[in-house]
Amino acid sequence: MDRAQRWVTSVWLLLSIATIVTTWGLSKDSVTAATATIATILIAAWKVRMVLLHFMELDHAPWGVRLLFESWTVLVAVVILVPYFLAPLLA
Repeated sequence: MDRAQRWVTSVWLLLSIATIVTTWGLSKDSVTAATATIATILIAAWKVRMVLLHFMELDHAPWGVRLLFESWTVLVAVVILVPYFLAPLLA
């Protein structure tokens, strides 16, 4: 197995571990619902970033394209989390 294959396998393993943490670790009563929600969204954003960079090979894309997709990942997480934080204030 060459270096690139090992790297992709390592990224896949990290994504799998993140899925396990999100599914089992945050679904228990060990954390509050708010903490679990925030952590799930942030882990999902990180996972999207890893897929974009390593499986869609955006880590080799031109700087502008990479910036666009990195910004998109952050923007989507913010668009989801901001209403989550504002909802109690508006109720």
